[in-house]
Amino acid sequence: MAGPRELRSLDDVRAAANGDPLLLWAAGDLLGGARAFFLGEAAAVAAPGLSGRDRLAVTGPADAAAALIRALLPRLGPTFRPLGDESLVRDLVTRLPGLEFVDAFGWMQTDTATGHGDAASWLTPSDDQDVARLLDEAFPNSHARPGRPGVRRWAGVREASGALSACAADAWSAPGVGFLAGVAAAERARGRGAGTAVCGLVLDRLVADHGMAALMVDGWNTAAVRLYRRLGLSWRPLAAARVADPVHHP
Repeated sequence: MAGPRELRSLDDVRAAANGDPLLLWAAGDLLGGARAFFLGEAAAVAAPGLSGRDRLAVTGPADAAAALIRALLPRLGPTFRPLGDESLVRDLVTRLPGLEFVDAFGWMQTDTATGHGDAASWLTPSDDQDVARLLDEAFPNSHARPGRPGVRRWAGVREASGALSACAADAWSAPGVGFLAGVAAAERARGRGAGTAVCGLVLDRLVADHGMAALMVDGWNTAAVRLYRRLGLSWRPLAAARVADPVHHP
């Protein structure tokens, strides 16, 4: 079989990946640092620094996807983590020595406005310190942070006292897929609708601007998954793998 061929446009990625939103999201910076490839019926997009990691989104039949990932990883380097449907990633780990399973989680998406953003508003750079403090308190592991590359804008809900009680970001959005990240709510505000409002505002803008909005969430975070389902997002099981550390895997 011939080696991988590179894709040069989003239209090419859309055709090779059968319109897979995950790959279209990863290909959002195709004119910058991202690169896309196909081999047989499989397609993959290598996106450095996407939502905090070097990601290698992949789709297609397992045999073709394995051949594509096998060819790409030596070229891209060990920091790139294969990302795709959970069943595919688990299959890749069994087929490719040196690749190990990392975690399973969910991709959630919608192409319909939620209508739940009235109580939230868009923030300005003068609010960045308040956002950072809220993230430190409620979501310290957030990849989205004020000022980080790819993080475009923040929305928030403030209490009558002026304190920021919830925030969410438009971050790493692509032309056809807007992305929600950095969702956090203060403990005192949980259960009062602040998270619903801030997510609703960002999701509605992403749908309006990009045609689709998506996010990634851990399956164990049942409260967040319930919130996103109430807002109309559907669940898709994803997983990630990585090149095993040779120090620990001789």
